[in-house]
Amino acid sequence: MEGPRILIVDDEPNIRDLLTTSLRFAGFAVQAVGNGAAAISAVLAEEPDLIVLDVMLPDMNGFSVTKRLRAAGYTAPILFLTAKDDTQDKITGLTVGGDDYVTKPFSLDEIVARIKAILRRTMAADEEALIRAGELSMDQDTHEVLVGDTSIDLSPTEFKLLRYLMLNPNRVLSKAQILDHVWEYDFNGDAGIVESYVSYLRRKLDQYSTEPLIQTKRGFGYMLKVSK
Repeated sequence: MEGPRILIVDDEPNIRDLLTTSLRFAGFAVQAVGNGAAAISAVLAEEPDLIVLDVMLPDMNGFSVTKRLRAAGYTAPILFLTAKDDTQDKITGLTVGGDDYVTKPFSLDEIVARIKAILRRTMAADEEALIRAGELSMDQDTHEVLVGDTSIDLSPTEFKLLRYLMLNPNRVLSKAQILDHVWEYDFNGDAGIVESYVSYLRRKLDQYSTEPLIQTKRGFGYMLKVSK
């Protein structure tokens, strides 16, 4: 099984070859190109998991490449390489959408370590963005909610309520707990709003689920029932 896909963009053949060999040895799947136009084409075709991008390229600088990729919707991390140890360059690189910055000359061990650290952070973020509970899945970045393969349209409050239930599957949550976590204040003790929003959620979810998902525990609260 191939590791994460890395695109190297550098106009110096010896650096491209050195990085390609080292990163493949570290377990990455590597592609290398020598200019900005080739980098944009490669990204649009392959969507690598990370780009190692030289700032000084023959046709356009790395900052321009990054701006164009971000404008095209490419969101994976970018690690800049540069011969300049200039604070303003570093600020510019991070401002246009870069994730880290390494100054030439660099050690291969440092490059590999930086790439692994960036990928750990981004993969952890991706995992945290997606919540699953039985038939339900929720993407906290896009706010998409699915019951099985069916997308459900929720209001912001319905989304927050379902998120809290999904983070606590098979656990009875009192109305007071729900008010505290979803509305963040107690509505002067008005728990009726919880009942209303639970009812709204049930109407939207249960028509697509194999069984009722939100159960009422009379005298205690509500529970998202998830088969183990």
